[in-house]
This record gives sequence, structure tokens and C-alpha cells, in this order.
Amino acid sequence: MAYSDFKVIVTRKLPDTVQVRLSELFNVEFSHNDIPMTRAELISAMQRAHVLVPTLNDHIDAELITQAGSQLKLLANYGSGVDHIDVDAAHKHGILVSNSPTISSSDTADMTIALVLAVMRRFKEGSNVMESGAWQGWAPSAFLGTRVTGKSIGILGMGRIGTALAERAKAFGLNVHYHNRKKVHPDTETRLNAKYYNKLHDMLPHVDILATCCPLSDETHHILNAEALALMKPSAVVVNTARGALIDEAALEASLLNGQLAAAGLDVLATGTHVNKTLCELPNVMLLPHMGSATQEARHEMGETVILNIKMHQDGHRPPNMCIPKL
Repeated sequence: MAYSDFKVIVTRKLPDTVQVRLSELFNVEFSHNDIPMTRAELISAMQRAHVLVPTLNDHIDAELITQAGSQLKLLANYGSGVDHIDVDAAHKHGILVSNSPTISSSDTADMTIALVLAVMRRFKEGSNVMESGAWQGWAPSAFLGTRVTGKSIGILGMGRIGTALAERAKAFGLNVHYHNRKKVHPDTETRLNAKYYNKLHDMLPHVDILATCCPLSDETHHILNAEALALMKPSAVVVNTARGALIDEAALEASLLNGQLAAAGLDVLATGTHVNKTLCELPNVMLLPHMGSATQEARHEMGETVILNIKMHQDGHRPPNMCIPKL
């Protein structure tokens, strides 16, 4: 296929360095604005592109895939998670799905530690007082938080991000516990002095901090529900930098309001841009707008991975970061 005939369509504005490189390598069409495409716009793009580069805001379901043009053969996702794409339906229609997996593991792990510190040391409350002009000066009993060192962190999902988080947690003097589909390599467990739990509910009563680092799937949707949260210490905090729907947000809100949990730090929400007003107003909750991978370096590296997946596909090879369907 000639260069000019191989069309790549990108659904959102990407970092300038990534867009320049895409333009150098492919016949590429970029979004004219930095807002999610409408469903009609997505259909139009999928009917014209040989490769579509979606982001997590683009919900590509089975019905949408049936309307794709026969020339569309790759969805090269800009991002690690692909829960917004029906991978099974895509493969049934001969469309491959690739992602840019956990290039940003260190950045997301950093963000998780930042949220742990923020909620345990009550940064939000202190900042609000300073910004409001209500601060009356230092006081011995003001803004007393909880020491991080010596506490236990439970990590839900011990992949690249979870492991990077465990390394940082150990440096802060935290005891590392984790739940995963299977145990990590014994050398990793030894290096991190990490304790494995085969069942999540067995781990929850023993941790002071719970951090979610697993992908969203049918099995993990609302994995932290009312039953799970009730098993945790009243002094415990929950930090989520993975996917909002891992947590039953109504159950989390109730746990915070009735004192079953001490605090929460959330970089992702189940409701997307419709932010829970109660969580916004609670002094013991820190909310961030999905900033886990928001570093210049990470977003550039994600773009380079997308380019590699597209180039390998264009050259007749399997993309190195293919997402395998459940079928």
C-alpha cells in the first residue's frame, strides 16, 4: 500500500513531539480540537481510517465496531487500559487492538505515594486554611495527621505499577502486602519483603493503606464494594490511581461519612467528569483529575509506543503490544 493510501486518524490532541513524529511517518489526520469525538465522528473516522488512535475517552463498543470500514485493521490505543474498547468484538471483525502499556509505571507510582502522603498528613485541609486566609498561626494540636513510616500498605495488583509502588513504599518504611492473580517472582518478594494474599478479603483487615494498581475488567469491577470496605480498619485510607469503577463509589462515600474509613485519595472516579459533590466537600478526601501519567516524559513515551505498534502493523508484522481477546 502506498504511503498516501495508509491513513491514520488520531481522536485527541497528543503532545506536539508525538504529532510531529506521526506526521513524518504516516498520512495522519488529527482532531481539530481537544475534546472527545462524538459517536458520529468516531463512526466517520472508523469508516475512513486504516488505523485509529483512540484514547480512554473514546468508547468503542461492539455496535460501533460493526460500522467500521473494511480497511480499518488496527486500533492503536494511546494509553495502557483498554476497558473502553470491546477487544473481543474488534477481533471478531478482523481488527487488532494494541496499547501503550505501563510506560508510565514510575509516574503513576509516584502519584500514588503523593496521594498517600496527602491524605495521611491532611495536606488538603492545611492548604484550604492557608488559601482562605483563616490560618491563625502554628498550634501544637492543629492538622495532626498519621505517620506513614511503619504502617502497612496493601497493593491490589502487582504488575509494573504495583511493583514500582512497592519499591517506593519500602523506601518510606512501609510494610508491603499484596493481592494478585498469582505470586510475583520469589526474588521480587524477597527484595521488597512483600507478603502475598491469595484472597483480597484476607488482606484488607491487615493494611493501613490500600492502593489499587490493577486493570478494570468484569472480575475487578467494584472489587472494592461495601463488603470489602467494611473489612478495613477505621483508621485505614484508600488510594485509587487505576480505574474509578474498581470502587463502588456510593459504598466508599458511605464508609467515609460513617467513619468506617479515615480518608481517600482518588485520581480516578467512577463517574468520569461528573464529580461526586459529597467527595469534593469532604476534608479527608483528595481528588485529582486523572493525573497519574501526566508527565511530559510519560506521554511522549506512550506516543512512541503507539507509533511502534502502527509501524510494525504497516510493515506486515504483529504489533508488539497487542491486546489479546478473551475468546
